[in-house]
Amino acid sequence: MVRRAVDPVLTWWRALGILTQDGIFALVLAALAFAPGLIDNGTDLAEFPHRPLDALGIALGLAQCLPLVLRRTAPLPCLALVVAAFVTDQLLAYPPGFGSEGLLVVLYTAGAYLTARWLLVAGLAVYVAFCVVLHGMGSPEQPAQYVTFFLMTVVCWAAGRWMRSWRAGVEARRVHSAELAVAEERARIARELHDVVTHHVTAMVVQSDAAQFLIPTAPDRAVDGLVAIGDTGRRALAELRTLLDVLDGARSTPVSTSTDTIDELVDQVRSAGQPVEFTQRGDRPSDTPDGVALAVYRVVQEALTNAVKHAPGHRTVVRLHYAEDDITVSVHNDLAAGRSRTADLGGGRGLTGLRARVAAVGGSLSASRDADGFEVRACLPLR
Repeated sequence: MVRRAVDPVLTWWRALGILTQDGIFALVLAALAFAPGLIDNGTDLAEFPHRPLDALGIALGLAQCLPLVLRRTAPLPCLALVVAAFVTDQLLAYPPGFGSEGLLVVLYTAGAYLTARWLLVAGLAVYVAFCVVLHGMGSPEQPAQYVTFFLMTVVCWAAGRWMRSWRAGVEARRVHSAELAVAEERARIARELHDVVTHHVTAMVVQSDAAQFLIPTAPDRAVDGLVAIGDTGRRALAELRTLLDVLDGARSTPVSTSTDTIDELVDQVRSAGQPVEFTQRGDRPSDTPDGVALAVYRVVQEALTNAVKHAPGHRTVVRLHYAEDDITVSVHNDLAAGRSRTADLGGGRGLTGLRARVAAVGGSLSASRDADGFEVRACLPLR
């Protein structure tokens, strides 16, 4: 209830801007400086007998408040004006109005917004000189009182300094978070581009190479291959267009790719001349998360692309198993003649990107060789 009432006020206050905010603060402090009951409740370091308040005293009281309108836009002039007004007010022995608290505010502001070290030396020199003059004029204050007041001013300055450090830390964390977000987005875009481009371009290269050999002996089959190249290129353009729409903000949903299209993906690879077997156990749950469905598709896509590149023409088996709580997908291809059983294991941008994609949805991915060939296996949770 309280938060609901306070939030609109805070929103209104933040929308005013710092100059307006500080102007309101300065006016409120100036009004309190001469309010009944507060006019004699300010800071009195001199402890002189007070003279009657006159026009000069009122001007000095206002001079300790109104310059605070500049405390964040021009902190150094603000500090100089308020300190000068406070010192003069004390030396002339006017009643200690509440406006003298402006000194504590401006010292906090100095710690929060001023970084020049010479100000510390200058401030200490001014305070020592001020105390010497007060003592010479007969102030009854003892050195302990001067030290206590000095410590109070140091606390105000230190509070501002701490606030400046805290804000700098918050800003550094914000910048770091933004840089991490940019890096993660670049990695995501790189994965999507790799998955889309590599798969289709690999298929087109294989199909075009095959068509070259078929033109002299089987022109009809060569034509079929050229048609398949065109279809593959159009699919690549469609997926790239969808990806670019996501990046431009034209679409708010991810690329609409799911395990429903794995059959089509397998047919595309078969049309490129790769013998692929596909088996599925269980039915896909209707509430399968989009991220999991896309990760399954990309695992199959990347594994088939690698099979076409590294073991063209060799048997490849895709297995998809829907269990109650997870999906297991594996792609195994026979080892091409002359290929090492240890070379390229788990390397490359594709498998690295797959691991990141699968891990992002809480799954795991492995890539290994056995006596017969190479297998990529992933397990992804459904819950």
